[in-house]
Amino acid sequence: MNWLELVGWTGSALLVWSLLQTRILRLRAVNLIGCLVLIGYNGALRVWPMVGLNIVLAVINLWYLRRLLATRHDEQTYQVVEVNADDAFLAHTLRVHAADIARFNPGFHPDRVAGRAAFLVVRADEVVGVVLAHDAGDGVAQVDLDYVTPAFRDFTPGEFVYRRSSLFTDRGFRRVISPPGMRAPYYQRIGFRPHGQSYVLDLVTVPR
Repeated sequence: MNWLELVGWTGSALLVWSLLQTRILRLRAVNLIGCLVLIGYNGALRVWPMVGLNIVLAVINLWYLRRLLATRHDEQTYQVVEVNADDAFLAHTLRVHAADIARFNPGFHPDRVAGRAAFLVVRADEVVGVVLAHDAGDGVAQVDLDYVTPAFRDFTPGEFVYRRSSLFTDRGFRRVISPPGMRAPYYQRIGFRPHGQSYVLDLVTVPR
């Protein structure tokens, strides 16, 4: 196998690998790289129909990547919906994603949902995240669960719950503490500070 064939196999492998990604952003990025590699490979062989096909696919990927990144922190794209802790759809969401929730939130116990403040983060009619919290006393809201579905894990939609501090300050909370031991936390990027095994956010009352 010469180096040019290796390039072609690499590009093909990247395209296949991209289709195995559960995260939307990663799928588009890997697929774009595979297309660019195959543009070079087919261009060297002068297989112009395949060059044209991969150029079109690369442009499509670029368009979607630009759109995804532009709306990553857009409050018009993601909305926070408060629900009751005993909401049937919330229970369904927790049940469907139970294995993945346990992977990233090993300290979460699904039988302790009662009495929690519950928020669903949605994009249009699709649930992309769940946040559950309870009153830990002294004005502190302890987050029990901060979960994002696999497809949107690159977008940290949970940040919209904390951005809207009135969701907590209206209940008399002055501070939010993240779940201890949560895997792959993103809190420092949205203003939390490290605190032992958790992260802390001091809330600012939003004027009305």
